Amino acid sequence: MKIQRWLPMAALLVAPFASAQSVSCPELPASAAGALSWERVDGPDFAFCKAMRDTDGTQAFAVMLRADSQFRARRNLREGDEVVIDGHEVYWHRGEVQNGIVRETLIELDRNSTAHIVVRARSEDELADALRIAGELRFRDARIGSN
Repeated sequence: MKIQRWLPMAALLVAPFASAQSVSCPELPASAAGALSWERVDGPDFAFCKAMRDTDGTQAFAVMLRADSQFRARRNLREGDEVVIDGHEVYWHRGEVQNGIVRETLIELDRNSTAHIVVRARSEDELADALRIAGELRFRDARIGSN
């Protein structure tokens, strides 16, 4: 009898926290239809969404969805002006890799949910295209953490 009384209380404690499997990758813009598709990897507290080019199978960019990101933006690595992604004002930051160009940003989706976007490109043209598409992402169902 005592166990039955505690079950509703346990459900209330667990209910506010979403698992990574319950979130969706961001919506790709209509301009990316037929050009990109998502590949997704789920972890215990994150969803990793890779936007793959349909033409050659290479990665255009990736989005790590988790309650708290390990990415820490450094002001001295800002690249360009402030941009707006799905209503969130952010800056792109330079990353370091050999034989490529990297830009990354962090979006605070809500109090306990972030989206870390990483764009990797082989040329300035490829970078511009990937940044344009990443800038048009929509995060309607892409939240992890408490609601």
